[in-house]
Amino acid sequence: MKHSLDEAKQLDANDPIRNYREQFHIPQQDNGESFIYMCGNSLGLQPKTTATYIDQELKDWKNLGVEGHMHAENPWLPYHEFLTEKMAKVVGAKPIEVVVMNTLSVNLHLLMASFYRPTKEQYKILIESDAFPSDKYAVESQLKFHGYADGLIELTPRKGEVLLREEDIERTIEKEGATIALILLGCPNYYTGQVFDLKRITALGHAKGCVVGFDLAHGAGNLDLKLHDSNADFAAWCTYKYLNSGPGSVGGCFIHERHAHAFDLPRFAGWWGHNKETRFGMRDAFDPIPGAEGWQLSNPPILSLAAIRASLVIFDEVGMPALLEKSKKLTDYLESLLQEISDHVSIISPKDSEKRGCQLSLQITSGHGKMIFDKITEKGVIADWREPDVIRVAPIPLYNSYEDVFRFVAILKATLNQSV
Repeated sequence: MKHSLDEAKQLDANDPIRNYREQFHIPQQDNGESFIYMCGNSLGLQPKTTATYIDQELKDWKNLGVEGHMHAENPWLPYHEFLTEKMAKVVGAKPIEVVVMNTLSVNLHLLMASFYRPTKEQYKILIESDAFPSDKYAVESQLKFHGYADGLIELTPRKGEVLLREEDIERTIEKEGATIALILLGCPNYYTGQVFDLKRITALGHAKGCVVGFDLAHGAGNLDLKLHDSNADFAAWCTYKYLNSGPGSVGGCFIHERHAHAFDLPRFAGWWGHNKETRFGMRDAFDPIPGAEGWQLSNPPILSLAAIRASLVIFDEVGMPALLEKSKKLTDYLESLLQEISDHVSIISPKDSEKRGCQLSLQITSGHGKMIFDKITEKGVIADWREPDVIRVAPIPLYNSYEDVFRFVAILKATLNQSV
């Protein structure tokens, strides 16, 4: 089927959540036209309400000073609690299992301090070979910290393949599980966009006595995660990609409800994880809050939380089911358009839409991927280049349109025709 711009515009007209695009700032080119922004998997766009939420806290700080902790319009002392229920909905968890705090790699280290408990026999960590570099650095440093420099097991695709096969993941856990203390996978994988079966992997790991955690930097706000039902021990994610909270903003943590009262778990403690009723007694022994809140260290950065809150209000209004429905349709549409130039572009992300989110990772088969990427950037496309040879594009259901997708592929097609 030959696609057309008129078709894209009709799809937009029939999109029940199309008007949410108007709630975001779309970056503008020098000529006044909007960029085709396909990079929300790296940094989400700014909701127009973000400034209002942050300005309120600046106003209260200006007018109230320290009294803002109790008397601001949105008191700062419990401010992180304003985000909990909405964030729990996004990731499919119970409120007691979720807290917004710190940044992603910091949270992974804090969680591993509690959940990576190596023994002489069971000390290894299982991760993808092409995991996000920060994750690999984190687990390698944890291994070295505990004296196990040789404990990393990497899941590697078969020769000539890009994606991991589920049966190979299962076989590795079955074969090596007795030596694995922690399974830590990124879902979806940042490079390929491959989604893993959280519940299945968790069950396989638990059967072998492994702790199972996930980096959901590319999953939160993008996938139907069902974290509580997955039974995973823990997870962490950032909020500046699909959750549109701004560069370097605070991340989120999940700790399964069954660990809520596991106060004997070792942890790095701080006063914000202490019993709220006695926190300001200042002389009491550490008394952790039940649930994920008990892993907090410091009082949270209110301005960052305000930006997250602005985005979560939109997520809560739209609802994850509507977002996921549009995401699937929009990404399927992108895939169908790319089929028209399949002689020049290879999609390395899974073909099964249930095994990917909205990101498609593209390889230019001519081998000149970076040159093509630079040229489409000059023509008004903001996408994402990842070494060694992938252009990542992500049509975000909240603010990308079918017309965006059509115009992106048209620019890519024209660029390829001019370059081959």
